[in-house]
Amino acid sequence: MTRIDDVARLAGVSTATVSRALRGLPTVSAATRRRVLAAAEQLDYAVSPSASRLAGGRTGTVAVVVPRITRWFFSTVVEAVEEYLHQSGYDLLLYNLGGREQVRQRVLRTANLHKRVDAMMLVATPLRPADLTALAALDLPGVTISSGSRVPNWPCVRIDDVAAARVATRHLLDLGHRRIAHISGDPDDELAFTTHIDRRRGYQAELKAAGLRPDPSLDVESSFTIDGGNQAATELLARGEPPTAIVAACDEMAMGAMTALRDAGLRVPQDVSVIGIDDHDLAGVLGLSTIAQPAAEQGRLAARMLLDPLGARSIGPVVGQRAGDPDTPVILPTRLVVRESTAPPRAH
Repeated sequence: MTRIDDVARLAGVSTATVSRALRGLPTVSAATRRRVLAAAEQLDYAVSPSASRLAGGRTGTVAVVVPRITRWFFSTVVEAVEEYLHQSGYDLLLYNLGGREQVRQRVLRTANLHKRVDAMMLVATPLRPADLTALAALDLPGVTISSGSRVPNWPCVRIDDVAAARVATRHLLDLGHRRIAHISGDPDDELAFTTHIDRRRGYQAELKAAGLRPDPSLDVESSFTIDGGNQAATELLARGEPPTAIVAACDEMAMGAMTALRDAGLRVPQDVSVIGIDDHDLAGVLGLSTIAQPAAEQGRLAARMLLDPLGARSIGPVVGQRAGDPDTPVILPTRLVVRESTAPPRAH
């Protein structure tokens, strides 16, 4: 196998000069560069991308932090980010917090992280003041996705969660529903963070716009899971007269609610309509009406925004444009997808 010193010997220069010439650095004369390139071509010498990056002080790796990789949104985003990074010549170093404080501190507050990665991406990751201080000390390029904490000078890619919930609620209102319940995220669940707050705001705002007063008895909190949705809907039914429709803060909660309704002998949508937010991979199979958010596109756009300052080539096309002001989030559009789980309320 041809080595760099073979090229140096043939070109009559040092190995350091070969390295600088092949990396395109301006400290090498045009004549010397041509001689090195000719020698490399003659010997069929290929530069190792990893060695080249290390020589330039780069690791070629991006850290991606998620709260729980097993959830649909996070796994979908990470898959899209990994594909984009791979096509751009970068590797992904995944940190799954999993609700473990020791992992959070090791990832977000480790001073030598900059020696392992060139940049960092936080996906819906809530941050404490100490985390923000540690990230600032790392002095790494970064980007955030979804409604986790904002990091100063880091761009953010997300959807408008308030608007998404308003559209979901408006769909039910347009069908004629007035007794509309809401099942939302638990404020103590690190996955919910501001998402559950924004989506509840959207639900309440749309009811008020229709002249309806939000009923606290129709608003139940639980975890952003199928089991959480099942528990929330079960509690909702135990409170008395069932609603004619339910807005779930995510599709997984909507799926759990549909199961609880079925177990209670209620039919969807004949007795209770259900709509979620996400367009989970199983939403179409279950006939779930939902607000589709472009999870994979958020990942691809965030990856592009992260790699641009590093001089990596852009892989396209991706939806959206990079924001000129890093403090202004890039908002990607959502859309209403109507399926079999929503219908006009049954006449009494």
